[in-house]
Amino acid sequence: MKPRRNYWIWILCLLAAIGAGFVCYLRQLDVGLGITGMSRDVSWGLYIAQFTFLVGVAASAVMVVLPYYLHHAKVFARVTILGEFLAISAVTMCMLFIFVDMGQPTRVLNVMLHPTPHSMMFWDMISLSGYLLLNSVIAFVALRAEREESAPPGWIKPVILLSIPWAVSIHTVTAFLYCGLPGRSLWLTAILAPRFLASAFASGPALLILLAMLIARLTRTPSPREAIEKLSIIVTYATVISVFFVLMELFTSLYSRIPEHSESLRYMFTGLDGRTALVPWMWASMALAAASLVLLLVPRWRTNERWLAVACGMVFVSLWIDKGIGLIVAAFVPSPLGAVTEYAPTAPEMTIVLAIWAIGALIFTVLCGVALTVREGRLFAREPSLAVR
Repeated sequence: MKPRRNYWIWILCLLAAIGAGFVCYLRQLDVGLGITGMSRDVSWGLYIAQFTFLVGVAASAVMVVLPYYLHHAKVFARVTILGEFLAISAVTMCMLFIFVDMGQPTRVLNVMLHPTPHSMMFWDMISLSGYLLLNSVIAFVALRAEREESAPPGWIKPVILLSIPWAVSIHTVTAFLYCGLPGRSLWLTAILAPRFLASAFASGPALLILLAMLIARLTRTPSPREAIEKLSIIVTYATVISVFFVLMELFTSLYSRIPEHSESLRYMFTGLDGRTALVPWMWASMALAAASLVLLLVPRWRTNERWLAVACGMVFVSLWIDKGIGLIVAAFVPSPLGAVTEYAPTAPEMTIVLAIWAIGALIFTVLCGVALTVREGRLFAREPSLAVR
């Protein structure tokens, strides 16, 4: 394939964002995490919020891997490799967000040099690095088999089967990382892991649908309509379950009127002691979730490509707000001593976040370019006249 000018413009924009973020990160290394909006009371901010959300996006690859490899649903053949690429990009971003949140890079080595089996952070590192390795191997083998037009080797099947429960484990361990902290009542719930998985199986396939549509439009390749239709049903039911879990949390916390369980939710939706920074964000998340469900539950709108794209965008943004901002930041308000300290990310902090998202986009772009090159090569091999044209 010969990339067009727009491709290189996109790559240069990503590199510019990465460069700006790297400069801000060097400043963070010199000054410390004081350049961010985090404080003594709110010690986790935008970095960990992105990490939490992206773990779910990475785990969602199982929603195409499982039916294709385990149940031989050939309809997912064309999007399975995209799911693997999305998982690789998302896990890489997850690791980078943990890296920048730890402050000094040498602290990352402590997790490996001094392993602590009773620490959830240790198991989180094991699950993320293992999942990245599994998806990298599966994607490489699948692309090589496609290039050679042969069946994948037999040894890859156990690796694929292992990646399915591993995908569930990475988000389950992440949930345990939060609900194992008794000082944060918002996270102290037994359904946090199921809630994480439900939101993951909604946001990840929603993003995958948008990417499949975008790639089909930019490369002028046939759109995988059947796979998109199946994925849209998965997004619909996963979004319904995710919203149901949120409503369960709201009812349990607000109806019981236990202060430590309800104050964080009050801060999210009505404000607390006059502090209302999260209120517009959370109501926007709820409105987007409700609107997306209306579009997804009506088959006539769900099967319309334009309305489906709008609905998937709403689902993605809604869960990014709810899971990536509200769930993390609100757990620190109020503090265990009752102090209400609001959090607002700074410009350097947002620049670093944008840079890591750009790294993920760059990885996904390059991997998709490789896959499209392989597929174009197969097409030219079958019909040499196309290469002449």
